[in-house]
Amino acid sequence: MAGDARAWSQETQERQRQTAVRLVLEEGLTRRAAARALGVHEETVGRWTRAFRREGAGALARRRRGRRPGEQQALAPWQQGQIVQAIREKNPDQLKLPFVLWTREAVRDLIERRFGIRLSLSTVGGYLKRWGFTPQKPLRRAFEQNAAAVARWLDEQYPALAKRAKAEGARIMWGDEMGLRSDHQAGRSFAPRGETPIVPKTGKRFSCSVIQAISNRGELCFRVFRGTCTQEVFIDFLARLARQAAARKTILIVDGHPAHRGRKAKAWIERNSDRIEVVYLPGYSPELNPAECLNNDTKHAVLVRQRPADQDELVGATRRHLHRRQKQPAQVSRFFHEQHVAYAAHLPESLDAAAA
Repeated sequence: MAGDARAWSQETQERQRQTAVRLVLEEGLTRRAAARALGVHEETVGRWTRAFRREGAGALARRRRGRRPGEQQALAPWQQGQIVQAIREKNPDQLKLPFVLWTREAVRDLIERRFGIRLSLSTVGGYLKRWGFTPQKPLRRAFEQNAAAVARWLDEQYPALAKRAKAEGARIMWGDEMGLRSDHQAGRSFAPRGETPIVPKTGKRFSCSVIQAISNRGELCFRVFRGTCTQEVFIDFLARLARQAAARKTILIVDGHPAHRGRKAKAWIERNSDRIEVVYLPGYSPELNPAECLNNDTKHAVLVRQRPADQDELVGATRRHLHRRQKQPAQVSRFFHEQHVAYAAHLPESLDAAAA
């Protein structure tokens, strides 16, 4: 089978060109025979011999690859700077481009709209690489998220809460709920190009739910249950946290789920305010909650690495994984090292002293 001469080193390419010309012009082989002997395409041999006849031996010499220093580029430096700034600061739809993500197509259209220069996708890809951009899976942000509220939480509210927890000797925990479904699809699998892999799994639909809380010291408390999270489930979980903490107060940070804000839940929290305090994150801001990292970890372990056949297996696998994480406080603490929740990794000094 003919090979691709472009994959060879420059030295090998030069040597093969010379050999091909010698076989055809000196030894009288046909282009097809020479191509078969060298492992290249017949047209490649023809191109080499034509270049030799036209330009002589210099046409067979090795050539410098890539763009030469000072060679003219399609975009001037100032034009490149404008495109980089636009990609960093805006989304395509903010610039009225018909794209949601910054793909090569979106960047190409932006360049054409601004400067009237139509580039190939490979050229755009080269520019993106040169500018230090890599393809990445983006994080999701809700349109309804209030940026000012998030900034207040990060700059004012949480630092004040951590300071107060230090003064009171309280522990801060982060809580969340999640549902695990048998039809959850995640992860990737290698397969031959054009042949989509098939993963055998049950066609039945079943699920279970988890409510859990973690601290940056590696503590983990959870409950696995069937059905949805109600106020009764939330109250039962709060009571477990209070019992687990013994004499220490627990400050639980959660989102605005209806079960967290219902009248029954609020009444229970008020009656037990000396043991439990519930603080709410800004709306539509799951990325601020380190417990989301545990959610992803659990789903990957239970639904990607395993294939539960029924609800009992799903519940059992979920419990086993979370019990294992309870015995791995260092792993739980590492969830707080993720960039978007690193602000919560700070541990007040008084808690360090209490733990010691």
